[in-house]
Amino acid sequence: MARFKVGVLFTPQHCRMAQLRESWRAADELGVDSIWTWDHFYPLYGDPDGAHYECWTTLAALAADTRRARFGSLVTCNSYRNPHLLAAMAGTVDQISDGRVILGLGAGWFERDYTEFGYRFGSAGERLRALEDGVRTVRSRLAALVPSASRVPLLIGGGGEKVTLRIVARYADMWNDFGSAERFAHKSAVLDRWCAEQGRDPAEIERTTMIQKAEVDEVDAYLKAGATHVILSLDTPFDLEPLDRLLSHAGD
Repeated sequence: MARFKVGVLFTPQHCRMAQLRESWRAADELGVDSIWTWDHFYPLYGDPDGAHYECWTTLAALAADTRRARFGSLVTCNSYRNPHLLAAMAGTVDQISDGRVILGLGAGWFERDYTEFGYRFGSAGERLRALEDGVRTVRSRLAALVPSASRVPLLIGGGGEKVTLRIVARYADMWNDFGSAERFAHKSAVLDRWCAEQGRDPAEIERTTMIQKAEVDEVDAYLKAGATHVILSLDTPFDLEPLDRLLSHAGD
């Protein structure tokens, strides 16, 4: 089995903040390559009004609590924050962590977040156009910050073949998608075609995929599909046994 990077996403819902902090500290000690949260305002499943934690304040705590792993959001919704402000937030969190933050961005999809927090949901096309504008602005602002945060890697999430993967090919350092290994292989091939059209070396884009704990022992299929960084999603109570098993596969 090929060597690969291992990440873990701790879902920031239906738990206490103390559980999240204990879990990401433990994952950092285990030697994971990356630790992730997501960017929503309400739980995605289970009790829709259960406990939930905001993304970037959570990432600031993660930055201070950990020492080794890179970290970020799968993914930050482009619609929720002015892109200049988001870049400044990412630059500050990067300073807290001594240069370990990854800025993940996506177009947004969870309508409840939009409507209850007063954002205009609009159409998918509008959100995708806004994403491309936001990516350009974030890149520019990161470089303009003092101290500069131009080194912060940009991850773009999503598998839309006509727009999202073109944006990935043009701007991203990393790409994330999820689903079956067959889906990942197909989307990765589409991304390669967009890279050829954009004049970009596809090897410059790190390929990340998110899996569930039931898929840990099938990780080889994702590696054959082109993934080089596998991120395990864990729900509360955040049992780390599947993560430990994934790490053992990475060392094979």
